[in-house]
Amino acid sequence: MTYHWTLECSSCDERHDASGLPTVCPACGMPWLVRYRHHPSPDLRDAIARRGPTMWRYREWLPIQPDEEPVSLGEGMTPLVRAASIEQDLGLDEVWIKDESQNPTGSFKARGMSAAITRATLGGATAFTVPTAGNAGVALSAYATRAGCPARIFAPRTTPPRLLEQMDVHGGELIAQDGHIGDCGKASRAYARDAGAFDVSTLREPYRIEGKKTLGLELAEQFGWDLPEVIIYPTGGGTGLIGMWKAFDELRAAGWIPAGSNARLFSVQSTGCAPVVRAFEADRDRTEAWEDPVTVASGLRVPAPLGGGLILRGLRETGGCAVAVTDTALEQSQKRLAAAEGIDMCPEGGASVAALTELVRRGIVERRHRTVLFNTGAGWLYR
Repeated sequence: MTYHWTLECSSCDERHDASGLPTVCPACGMPWLVRYRHHPSPDLRDAIARRGPTMWRYREWLPIQPDEEPVSLGEGMTPLVRAASIEQDLGLDEVWIKDESQNPTGSFKARGMSAAITRATLGGATAFTVPTAGNAGVALSAYATRAGCPARIFAPRTTPPRLLEQMDVHGGELIAQDGHIGDCGKASRAYARDAGAFDVSTLREPYRIEGKKTLGLELAEQFGWDLPEVIIYPTGGGTGLIGMWKAFDELRAAGWIPAGSNARLFSVQSTGCAPVVRAFEADRDRTEAWEDPVTVASGLRVPAPLGGGLILRGLRETGGCAVAVTDTALEQSQKRLAAAEGIDMCPEGGASVAALTELVRRGIVERRHRTVLFNTGAGWLYR
């Protein structure tokens, strides 16, 4: 089969075709990035507007052939909700919340898993495994079930109980163990090697990024094929931030958004686990493992993100930065938004609000900057 995309290593000069079940670059162990041979014409924008409200409305931008059908539960096209209370509190003109809790399985992870399971099953995978801080495990359980395949999920025992429950509800085989997500990653890779299951860990296959890329495609469409000035994104593994950075570059190259349109990307982490913040502030090109990661925001409890170098590049190339907030600050913001705006934010979503407060205090975000905050999942899953 001839594909309309190839794979390019994010770190070295390796290239690969799109056949089979690609994992990481065999030369250096770093993530692959999908590169398309041709970008769609801007004339397609009108047709997209008439399509159904899922992320697959952008199929010409995604790794799927014209005659293929995705493994889908209706993910994507989540609402942008105006946050008047934040505008008033911080003296800003325009603040929006991209509410990813409206996705199937209650989080943004549905996007990446839909794309990953679609390509993996088409490539021959019949069983799956993943380490998770919570939401990725729920999403894999649901999408593997949708594809008719078994899935084994490795999660820390400290994962919020309702997230663990949802993994079981959606048909996954849950293995709860001591330690953090890095320890679960070792167990998941060992299981993949021994049992022949395909490992869909963050950035250990190339297609979860493409599913998360639709976050950026949607924002561009929702803002009339332009970009907001500021995007604040809670960052654990960082696939969504990398995906948006990639999407905006592709849209500019194809002429879908103005050549000068730029969204500054800001990464927010917890002070209890902030490898990206530490590396950014030290002007490093790679992250180093965070010792003893502790935070109530389980999705931010990723001590050694494989894509740390890509995250840092995305922040610097767009003119953004990384900021850490305390658990107290993110929990207070989470509760305040629920009471003021009616949005049941997850702790990671609360972190994005707390980060905006800090960026305004530093003078980095100003009144005139149209700002988007991400609520990456449903708050009820954490209680």
